[in-house]
Amino acid sequence: MASRNPGVEFDPSWFETVHVNLPGIKRRAEQLGTRRTVKKQWQAAWLLRITTCIDLTTLSGDDTPSNVQRICFKASRPIRQDLLEAIKMHDKGITTGAVCVYPNRVADCVRFLKAAGASHIPIASVATGFPSGQVPLKTRLEEIRQAVDDGASEIDIVINRHYALTGKWKELYEEVCAMREACGEAHLKTILATGELGSLTNVYKASMVCMMAGADFIKTSTGKEGVNAIFPVALVMVRAIREYFHRTGFKVGFKPAGGIRTAKDSLTWMSMMKEELGDEWTKPNLFRIGASGLMGDIERQIFHFVTGRYAAAHELPMA
Repeated sequence: MASRNPGVEFDPSWFETVHVNLPGIKRRAEQLGTRRTVKKQWQAAWLLRITTCIDLTTLSGDDTPSNVQRICFKASRPIRQDLLEAIKMHDKGITTGAVCVYPNRVADCVRFLKAAGASHIPIASVATGFPSGQVPLKTRLEEIRQAVDDGASEIDIVINRHYALTGKWKELYEEVCAMREACGEAHLKTILATGELGSLTNVYKASMVCMMAGADFIKTSTGKEGVNAIFPVALVMVRAIREYFHRTGFKVGFKPAGGIRTAKDSLTWMSMMKEELGDEWTKPNLFRIGASGLMGDIERQIFHFVTGRYAAAHELPMA
């Protein structure tokens, strides 16, 4: 971001009387889900833009250096070179927005991105007892510092859902402030775990509190909850971003994560960002999609655009 969100003093008057218009949000979400998508060369262009906004992710208990190496090389060359050449985009330096891994795998990312000639790709690391956050604050802060020391330039933290569910917004603000400080120059992405917050009103309040505490991004989910990135939640979050921008002049990014697997879905998410926040929020400094399998379907659609047929499994190696 050109100018990071520095945060503001805690002021509950910004959110304490907010009530979400649930029928209105549901109607808007339904509109997004049923609209016709872009086609042909415009679709290809949008899919390339989305590629640059993907946090290519592996967050499995059985992660090893080998599968981290695979996603690092995929992040550096997400679309087959001959396909990019066919649409005259081979010299544009298209990569994914970041790679996202557990803290223990950050050093592997540094090594493998360097080997791929792609050290400029950001490394995002989940931290703070991901996905539950149920560890002492001291431990969570140390995990952030260690990931940054190992080379992470973005930290995806999970908020303390207990504070949100019990209305302890000042306590949540103070914790996120401490996490922002622990990040140093690394950007802070706050995961709200919206599927566990109980109401859309809590989603709005948690969004605003995290931005007040200096979050660079707010993120829907860990990807491990029962309900992850869905449009009603996203609309509440992006409208909180819009309100925060109007109040402060600082732009905060948005990251949906969990369950976004198809190119068609990603196009709908991109159109929502463009319509709700404007074109600036369709670029990787202010929009990311947390996904592991999405990149494969995007490349498949680009292949179809170039060749007129869908690729066989062996023609598009998976990340």
